[in-house]
Amino acid sequence: MNQPVGVFDSGVGGLTVLRELVAALPRERFLYLGDTARVPYGTKSRETVTRYSIEIANYLITVHDIKMLVVACNTASSLALPVLRKIYKIPVVGMVDPCVRRAASLPNRGSIGVIGTAGTIRSGAYEQALRAAIPAARVRCLPCPLLVSLAEEGWVENPVARAVAEEYLAPFREDPVDALILGCTHYPVLKAVIREVLGGGTVLIDSGEEAARVVDILLSEGGMKSGGGENGASFLVTDDPERFARVGEPFFGGKMGAVGKAVL
Repeated sequence: MNQPVGVFDSGVGGLTVLRELVAALPRERFLYLGDTARVPYGTKSRETVTRYSIEIANYLITVHDIKMLVVACNTASSLALPVLRKIYKIPVVGMVDPCVRRAASLPNRGSIGVIGTAGTIRSGAYEQALRAAIPAARVRCLPCPLLVSLAEEGWVENPVARAVAEEYLAPFREDPVDALILGCTHYPVLKAVIREVLGGGTVLIDSGEEAARVVDILLSEGGMKSGGGENGASFLVTDDPERFARVGEPFFGGKMGAVGKAVL
């Protein structure tokens, strides 16, 4: 099946997920859509995020005939995923379940932390899923909204980034967790400073890495893997392709090529 895998996010953060998908599945085609006209999702209501997510899914399915949808946005995964899975027949992969699966597989999982946007943390999606998967675990969730701005500014390994990370992560330094879920797709570009602040005793769980494993499994089990031919990634946004390309390259980890405009 040489149809593309659709990947969407509110902006550039989901490119960290796409990077992992391309690395894990080099024979597949990926179509990324960044909803840059309506970013950020993290401060919006469940109803609004769900409406945006349905509009994007409809577009990717009807216009581009995708075979799978990856919701590379923790806020949309937390708020809209159940509705998307009810509406569409194609597989829909979010960010929450793969991370929870990874946490549940760890030998040391007595204390799990989650950091994310205000919307993701407020939704309770990670906390509920973790409590269901690891009932004995102590779960602590913290919103860290300024990390998104730092990532987009490219301030990822300077004193400002470290100071902000130290402030946000102070509860996890004072009372360490066995694992910390990076519950926002912007956060992997700040992984080095997060690791520096927390030390080596905490396992960092990256939603992009975990989602790529799940996508690989689902494509194989569903007989949907590409037979070869055209592969790699293409990019669409709902506003300002030039800024998206400029800001997005550090998230994707390299040149992205042309960025097109999507009209939803």
